[in-house]
Amino acid sequence: MIPTLFSVSYAGLWGQARLDLPSFFKKASELGYRAVEVMGKRPHLSVLDATPEYLAKLRAAADEAGVEIATIAGYTDFTAGKTASEVPFVEMQIAYVTALARAAKTLGAKLVRVFTGYTTDAESCQGDWEKCVTAIRACAGSAQEQDVMLGVQNHHDVGVGFDAYREFLRDVDHPNCRAMFDPWSVALHGEDLYRCAREMAPMMVQTTLADYVKLKRFAYMPGLINYRALPEMVRAVPLGEGFIDLPAFFRGLKDGGFKGNVAYEMCSPLRGGGSMENLDATARKSLSYLLELTDKPPAGPSNPK
Repeated sequence: MIPTLFSVSYAGLWGQARLDLPSFFKKASELGYRAVEVMGKRPHLSVLDATPEYLAKLRAAADEAGVEIATIAGYTDFTAGKTASEVPFVEMQIAYVTALARAAKTLGAKLVRVFTGYTTDAESCQGDWEKCVTAIRACAGSAQEQDVMLGVQNHHDVGVGFDAYREFLRDVDHPNCRAMFDPWSVALHGEDLYRCAREMAPMMVQTTLADYVKLKRFAYMPGLINYRALPEMVRAVPLGEGFIDLPAFFRGLKDGGFKGNVAYEMCSPLRGGGSMENLDATARKSLSYLLELTDKPPAGPSNPK
């Protein structure tokens, strides 16, 4: 298993400090990560900016920092655009993923990540499902032409539950489409993380991790002099400090034979805030925990070229 740092962590989202990609590559190396996942949109890698010259500079910067670019992370929603059916939203997204796959090949990355789609309405469940299956199968074929593997992350509504996710990948049924199964969404709903990881491991090329604490929420009802419960909010914390049973998840990965990238992301409001100092401390602490889970010794000093 290869600990990997996701560049979204330093993209300036959620009030976080921001680094450009060359600076991020250097940061990842200094923190002890030897591989990175690159966010496939601005302010990081946009297909609008991915000229041959720019990609060559990025690859040189990664080589200089001594990190491997493992994955390019696409951002897709294949059910979008229902109120404007005349606009080819799916075709545009397939073209976007194809462009990311070309960039990935140039950068030496082996994987492109995609999402499925968000639910449009209850009556369209099967239609949403079929739309995502067809689109992702097409993306897998486009990525295959670039000798890049496509991975589906269980993030969006379609196929987000474990059994639904596994069923969805079976329906896609493309040799170039693999699982990027993550524990957080299924942990929120009480799934057995050991079982999920063990059963999914043979299909996986990557997992992406974060950890959270749950914070209860209430709304005051003056007429009752009482509170009603609201859905809990979550806040990101370093790996191992939240409610996700990561030791069980990793036991399942090992027993299932998973060998691939284990990406860490800070992609939500973070305990301690979004300063560079807090991001760095959280990333270091999380890497240390990852190394314990994967039974790897700490990395030595970086040896950039």
